[in-house]
Amino acid sequence: MKKLDLLIAIYIGCIAIAELMGGKTFPLINISGYQLNASVAIFLIPLIYCINDIVTEIYGKERTRSIIRASLVVICMIIGFSLLATLLPPSARFAATEHAYDTIFGLSARIATASLTAFTIAEFLDVYVYTRIRKHLGSHALWFRVNISNITAQFIDTVLFMTLAFYAFDQTFSSNIVFLSGLILPYWLVKCSMSALMTPIVYLGVNWLKKDHTDTRV
Repeated sequence: MKKLDLLIAIYIGCIAIAELMGGKTFPLINISGYQLNASVAIFLIPLIYCINDIVTEIYGKERTRSIIRASLVVICMIIGFSLLATLLPPSARFAATEHAYDTIFGLSARIATASLTAFTIAEFLDVYVYTRIRKHLGSHALWFRVNISNITAQFIDTVLFMTLAFYAFDQTFSSNIVFLSGLILPYWLVKCSMSALMTPIVYLGVNWLKKDHTDTRV
């Protein structure tokens, strides 16, 4: 198994899982009656960005952009099949559970659409910021490049995704702002914290992938 192939498989797997299961939010912390929530996908997003940085460091921005484009195809497939699956009528055996099925996977279609928009903008932004910093610093300060690019991209990703995925049109604007801010702020801060904690993994991943890349060129 090629190391790059394994990284790409994990990358796309994380994206698919986040699309299908990211619609659930859970209470993160309550601060003086102010409830902070997060999507369950919060455990996967930092890993996606780490893999971005690892591949960019070894193979360059164009290779990473190609992987991102391939991931967009996966997201489009999830959206398309979710719509098809929920539109098809159920057989008699599954009629009783049709409402639950449509609720879950209909939500997944909205989550996937929101994620497609946020993911596209944020992922390409992450690569752009990372390579711009690398152009000025060279191969030094990997930790700085990783965290600045991730913090910037994850903020854009969080704001766009949460707004598009969880804005409730049957609620007032003010109630949406309160709810969304309770998602966006902790979600972004926790992702930033996890990104910082995973910085050693980026170093290990770069060294791990570099050897395979060197062997391939030889």
